Amino acid sequence: MELQDLTMKPKPQAPPTSGGLLHQLGDSAGTNNSPAHQVLELNDAVSEPMSYPFVLSFKNLTYSVKTRRKMSLPTCFRRTTTPEPPEGMTENQVTRTKVLLNDISGEAREGEIMAVLGASGSGKSTLIDALAHRISRESLKGTITLNGEVLESKLLKIISAYVMQDDLLFPMLTVEETLMFSAEFRLPRTLSKSKKKARVQALIDQLGLESAAKTVIGDEGHRGVSGGERRRVSIGIDIIHDPIVLFLDEPTSGLDSTSAYMVVKVLQRIAQTGSIVILSIHQPSYRLMSLLNSLIFLSQGQTVYIGPPDGVPQFFSEFGHPVPENEDRTEFALDFIRELEGTPDGTKNLVDFNKSWEMKNRRNISENGSKDSKLSLKDAISASISRGKLVSGATNIVDANLSSSVPRFANPFWIEMIVIGKRSLLNSWRSPELFGIRLGAVMITGIILATMFWRLDNTPKGIQERLGFFAFAVSTTFYTCAEAIPVFLQERYIFMRETAYNAYRRSSYVLSHSIISIPSLLFLSLAFAATTFWAVGLAGGLSGFLFFFFFIFASFFAGNSFVTFLSGVVSHVMLGYTVVVAILAYFVLFSGFFITRDRIPPYWLWFHYASLVKYPYQGVLQNEFDDPTKCFIKGIQVFDNTPLVAVPDFLKLKLLKTMSDTLGMNITSSTCLTTGVDILKQTGGSEISKWNCLWVTFALGFFFRIMFYFALLFGCRNKRR
Repeated sequence: MELQDLTMKPKPQAPPTSGGLLHQLGDSAGTNNSPAHQVLELNDAVSEPMSYPFVLSFKNLTYSVKTRRKMSLPTCFRRTTTPEPPEGMTENQVTRTKVLLNDISGEAREGEIMAVLGASGSGKSTLIDALAHRISRESLKGTITLNGEVLESKLLKIISAYVMQDDLLFPMLTVEETLMFSAEFRLPRTLSKSKKKARVQALIDQLGLESAAKTVIGDEGHRGVSGGERRRVSIGIDIIHDPIVLFLDEPTSGLDSTSAYMVVKVLQRIAQTGSIVILSIHQPSYRLMSLLNSLIFLSQGQTVYIGPPDGVPQFFSEFGHPVPENEDRTEFALDFIRELEGTPDGTKNLVDFNKSWEMKNRRNISENGSKDSKLSLKDAISASISRGKLVSGATNIVDANLSSSVPRFANPFWIEMIVIGKRSLLNSWRSPELFGIRLGAVMITGIILATMFWRLDNTPKGIQERLGFFAFAVSTTFYTCAEAIPVFLQERYIFMRETAYNAYRRSSYVLSHSIISIPSLLFLSLAFAATTFWAVGLAGGLSGFLFFFFFIFASFFAGNSFVTFLSGVVSHVMLGYTVVVAILAYFVLFSGFFITRDRIPPYWLWFHYASLVKYPYQGVLQNEFDDPTKCFIKGIQVFDNTPLVAVPDFLKLKLLKTMSDTLGMNITSSTCLTTGVDILKQTGGSEISKWNCLWVTFALGFFFRIMFYFALLFGCRNKRR
């Protein structure tokens, strides 16, 4: 492709890289004498061979997994008899080894597209994962080299990209915004803003998305781009840094023939700019085959053919099963392989024939002489960078020690936080109904509580009603935080895709989402506190209101952090809701409202101190009852919660006089018998000061944010074992 003005047209040349285009642009976008409009023109013709080609080789790749037998019913319930396990082993200990890749070798070259074909379950995606280092090194046998040097996982993450089969995109972002956020993540901050925008515009032109640039991605509830455009956007966000190696897992899945052809045509153009493209595909059409350079047919994890598309008819002809005339060679090959898989010998003969076929081809190549580049990997990458490949952090790759000099991330920690926060806020801004529903739930709950507990008095009955109000108000704040469960679950696989190739740090994601959640939690806390505090008639005036507000905010923060942590552990929405509701119910049970601490069995006492509800509940109790001068039970009110409440007042006064004589003290109708401090002692609410309750609640919120980070670190790895 080439960059040109509308009024000028340069001489034809080999398609430059996207980085080369940016070198031509420079910083002209910010100058006054820049062209008014520039167009990116894409040449469909195959480019001239590169001077320093990359060759990705893989030899003897073998990968197997162990599957444990399912637990069986006791013998008396079995309908059929099963063989006994070997001596010394129980039936549940017997495992079966399933080979997913069996001694697969081949190579992919720069400027070419290698396609992996086969039926479902043949090992296509597994081979792509193996080449992309998405299988743990301990489980995968064999070697993967780039230009003859072992390819380290750290280096591969920098110079490559992996496009998943599913289109994992934010539905409320436009195509241009999606690519721009990817550019801010993957391109180093040393690159100016104008060059990043130019890269995005060049990529939009390259992907053929000019007409959809301002259209939102869309989902089931919002109309957006078409399926083919979504697929091209998915490719675009992973190639924004112009990778040297590009892996794609079934990029044409679910697309019609025209959209699939356009996608592969884009991949051909990407390969022509100096990249190795390796993809898996289920059953390509005849037109798609003309765009592919080499094929690997797999059957049950074994190679049954490897070579150019044009060699398929000759291969099967020499095997004794020529491709019939007027029949698509790919369809014939796949159907024939499937038929062999159903025979007793399977594809063994075809696998053996392919090995002899490969040996014959290698012999012919060695006789004709190899034209492969002899450059070292470091020199080849250096040459690629000099041509303008926009590999993130590429300026440090050409140092002396290749593996240790590669930076893991393109940007510093604080820039990642800003970009993540900006993207999250933009998504939230375009989905105001989500926050509106949550605010409505909080307000409705506050109004119901305000009207139910309107103007509570300072009587024994008022004491019980206050305790009930605080218990329900605090527990409600935690339950309303359950809406945070689907928030991360919707982003889970986007997060895994982006962090798999070091778009940003996990810590940046956790901190950014923690910070941007604070304003909404503050607003919800203020709305709830203002709705209930004065309507219920709580004590403390303005200072009491501020304490109540901060405890509500601390509860929201701790609850949101706890639910966010669980969303990082549980991967299913309904299961997440079940776990959250159950655990929060236990927190309320052990909070000290239903049963005081001294009545809790010793073996459950740990749950009392682990309860998130305990600390804000005790804090608001102290905020209400910590005034030693305030009286709640006077004189005859001592009988209010007893069967004597129905006795006439003059009889209650006689009872008080009798009690005074017996106790040797004067108890009148105005004598204060119970203060707020006494209530705190009775309920166990004075165990920890209200300030310490506040700090502990905030500390638990930070603790669960840290636990969320570790959940992402160990539980969201997109790598096979």
